[in-house]
Amino acid sequence: MSIFEYNGSALIAMVGKNCFAIASDRRLGVQLQTVATDFQRIYKIHDKLFIGLSGLATDAQTLYQRLVFRHKLYQLREERDIKPETFANLVSAILYEKRFGPYFCQPVIAGLSDGDKPFICTMDSIGAKELAKDFVVAGTASESLYGACEAMFKPDMESEELFETVSQALLSSVDRDCLSGWGGHVYVVTPTEVKERILKGRMD
Repeated sequence: MSIFEYNGSALIAMVGKNCFAIASDRRLGVQLQTVATDFQRIYKIHDKLFIGLSGLATDAQTLYQRLVFRHKLYQLREERDIKPETFANLVSAILYEKRFGPYFCQPVIAGLSDGDKPFICTMDSIGAKELAKDFVVAGTASESLYGACEAMFKPDMESEELFETVSQALLSSVDRDCLSGWGGHVYVVTPTEVKERILKGRMD
């Protein structure tokens, strides 16, 4: 078993019309044994920028703490919030710094950049970025997430339709992966508000 599959995870970010959604499952496991069913994988950097961290849970928490520290330094120096594109470069640089002993994490970054244009991106454990205009996925359920998102994605969805699409894609995908699941955690971010919802899924 790969170290990336040790805790299990499912992450997805999708763009809509001037909005984006980012969602994750809630299971924390040790291989096939479930340890917690309310684990947080999505972290808020600021009101218009979120990061999801799949992979080894301990590395994800360590990496998040480093990112919060670096973002606070940026805020103090620049006196403004960091842009999603700049933040993606920062995450990539932090991961590449440790390429000989990497954090076993696959980040998914989603944010609203200038003009409320949604930005999503994912990268591997050493910071090689993959940009997309529709959706990005990560985690042990990524294969079935790709299929569900390909089937359900439509361009320029409003926030409610986007929430419905992301939720259905997440719930149907984790049913096909025994290392992730136990409900979902969804954020839908528009220029004016952040909606956070918890999904109930199959509890097995």
